[in-house]
Amino acid sequence: MAGNWKMYKTAGETTAFFEKILPLVALSTHCDIVIAAPFVNLPAAVAAAAGSRVEVGAQNLYWAKEGAYTGEVSGPMLSAIGCRWVIIGHSERRQYFGETEETVLKRTKAALEHGLRPIVCVGERLKERESGNTDQVLQTQFEGGIAGLSEAEFAKVTIAYEPVWAIGTGKTATPDMAADAHRFLRGLVSAKYGAEAASRTRILYGGSVKPDNVKGLMAQPEIDGALVGGASLDAASFATIVNF
Repeated sequence: MAGNWKMYKTAGETTAFFEKILPLVALSTHCDIVIAAPFVNLPAAVAAAAGSRVEVGAQNLYWAKEGAYTGEVSGPMLSAIGCRWVIIGHSERRQYFGETEETVLKRTKAALEHGLRPIVCVGERLKERESGNTDQVLQTQFEGGIAGLSEAEFAKVTIAYEPVWAIGTGKTATPDMAADAHRFLRGLVSAKYGAEAASRTRILYGGSVKPDNVKGLMAQPEIDGALVGGASLDAASFATIVNF
């Protein structure tokens, strides 16, 4: 269960969030729990989460180790402060910041090289869903942004299916729609890396996950967790999702 805070919260608000949520998930041993905070809040998040079951992730990284890349943050920088996960290829990065399949793959390889666990996002836009191109879009994103990994590299990757039309809109894919997409993605994994790898791969659903719809989504055997946006900003709300 991963929370993506996007561009919200200060360092002080980050500390306050962890003070509230840690008691609520202290016994939640059924899943990994990750909070992906903005870069400037990562040290506060790591400090606040110390000794708990909650791990901290970043929302992006650059593929170079260091260099003249003003404004970027590298894998070694994230690892050094205690960050353990990183979201890659989120639809907002694709839509607003020019993320491509090529850069998704480069970021994923860089994350793995520096000991970070990537959550690689894929998903279709509304016009692609309405025109019946969901599978084609997912296949293109998988083949370009994920399939270039070795079997050993891929074994450390989590996939997040996020229908773009359901992010921040209040719309949610029905559990059956989400499960169909997850099933298709798992088939792509099986074809590339084998059936055992496909059964082992965790595929998260991300798209307006809330306390009132998480049970229906998680009842689907194909859905292995959630990538939660807005509902992860409130400690009680996210804890309810974690403890679905």
